Amino acid sequence: MSPPVRQLRGVAEIERALLEHRSLGLLLVRDDVDDPDSKRVLELALARGIPIRRASASVLRRMTSTGPPSPLLALEGREPAAELDAVFAAGGAVWLLLGIAYPTNAGVAIRTAEGSGAAGIVIDAEWDHVARRSALRASMRADWYMPVFWHSAADTIARARAAGHRTYAIENTGSAEPWDLDLTTPSLFMIGGEAHGIPDAVLAACDAVLRVPMAGFIPSYNLQIAVGVVATERLRQLAARGSRGPRVSEQGEPA
Repeated sequence: MSPPVRQLRGVAEIERALLEHRSLGLLLVRDDVDDPDSKRVLELALARGIPIRRASASVLRRMTSTGPPSPLLALEGREPAAELDAVFAAGGAVWLLLGIAYPTNAGVAIRTAEGSGAAGIVIDAEWDHVARRSALRASMRADWYMPVFWHSAADTIARARAAGHRTYAIENTGSAEPWDLDLTTPSLFMIGGEAHGIPDAVLAACDAVLRVPMAGFIPSYNLQIAVGVVATERLRQLAARGSRGPRVSEQGEPA
């Protein structure tokens, strides 16, 4: 099981993690920070080769998970620049979007996957650089905090299986509901495009096809809703097993 994604807050906690040589994937810094303690933490992060991104006070305020806004936030438990094989090797949940037509839909799905603590997300869509940038903007730049890959579905599925991940498709033709199965194991969750869904050949090869319950006339939810329902059910199961761990450290304090 991959380690839980944690947000570290403030000079003291982040400096402690750096001195303990813990694996941090990113340091997010308010763009006007200039005090000696923060500079010391930045120098330590630079020496460790940890990516540093600067953001406005409003971004840091929105990003701080609990307590007063902190001018320094660090990401622990996930490497945004990791290669796809490394993501699968770490375990956890990976999402695959196949044939998505609209970049905005993909962007919201990326944001949802990141918020659920996913290890990464793969998008198989015939998009140019403009469409990809549009998706990442719609994700609120979640690619800063989680690996986002533009990769073929067939190879992604093959790598997932080689790494021991279970493969789940989410389609309205499924026979199992998300809470019927154990979603806590390393898994690849697949969502198909708005018009055509997931190809039959892929569905037939999956370990299970999940169906999110519906009661209306339209036979499907928007793909972001399906991602959110399944991701939340996975978090519920992990919490019930006591294996999710805290997203935010109890020791964090604002600088």
